[in-house]
Amino acid sequence: MTNHRAPMPARYACAVLAFALAATPAFAVNKDMVQLQTQVQDLQAAVAHLQQSNDERMGVLKDLIQQTADSVNKMSVAMETLQKNANSQQEATTGKLDQVSGQVQSLNDSLDEVKARLNALEKALQSVQSQQQSINAALQNLAPPQPPTGATPDTTGAPAASGASAPPMDAAANPSGKPSSDIPFPARQGPPSAAPAAEGAPPVADLFHTALSDYMAAKYALSSQEFAEVIHSYPSDPLAGNSYYYTGEIDYRNGKFTAAVKDYDVVIEQFPSNSEVRVSYLHKGKALLEMNQRDAGIGVFRALIQRFPNSPEATQARSKLSGMGVSAAARRP
Repeated sequence: MTNHRAPMPARYACAVLAFALAATPAFAVNKDMVQLQTQVQDLQAAVAHLQQSNDERMGVLKDLIQQTADSVNKMSVAMETLQKNANSQQEATTGKLDQVSGQVQSLNDSLDEVKARLNALEKALQSVQSQQQSINAALQNLAPPQPPTGATPDTTGAPAASGASAPPMDAAANPSGKPSSDIPFPARQGPPSAAPAAEGAPPVADLFHTALSDYMAAKYALSSQEFAEVIHSYPSDPLAGNSYYYTGEIDYRNGKFTAAVKDYDVVIEQFPSNSEVRVSYLHKGKALLEMNQRDAGIGVFRALIQRFPNSPEATQARSKLSGMGVSAAARRP
């Protein structure tokens, strides 16, 4: 009987070979997976390191940005402080200039009042001298004629010329006590006004002095009425121009800027040689700015600078224009 079974060693070798062939791909796949996992871990570590580096850099950048922002804030605060100080200094300087200007204007007004009084005294003195000359001429006309040389004076009934005194003029010439029409006395006693006055009005210097005193005492309502009386009684007198100016000042203080501008215009246009013309220009420009008429106010400031370039008021106008960022000179087209 024939045995068909293969030998055992041969079968065993085939089984081992088959198992080896089947196990080789599995081992290769596992090795690749291990390498891939290693590379992934290395990549994750690199990404984590990069993230950490970016976080550190972002932290540094944040610190720099915060420091820069703090520096900018400090600079802004410093700039605001400097701007406030500059504005305060400018306002203080402007206030001092206004105060000095007001004092100068008061001195000018006092000087104008003194001049008016001196003119009144001079005219009164001239009137008195004229009256004295008239009296002397009348006395000469009333003196008795001198006797001829060598003639015997009549002493029988006439009083001696050297011993008798002449009767008073007002009793001898006119027993009623009134001046005689034969004596050339002036028809109106006292100094005449520089301008035609209203009938029965007090002297212009007295009216203006009273109004100015009440204005200095801050009695604006009363002084306004008194300045109006000066203007009404003496419309052409130089002190009427001063009265218009102070009336404008009162209107300005009360917020009546339109009325103040009209008062200043009267001073500028009708009294061009008045001492208040310069400050009327300045305050007119300020009133126009208060009325939001910026271009008109700038034009008035420039007109003041052009007409009175070396005056303190022109200096204030230049400062005002500079604060507005406007040139003092008008641009030519």
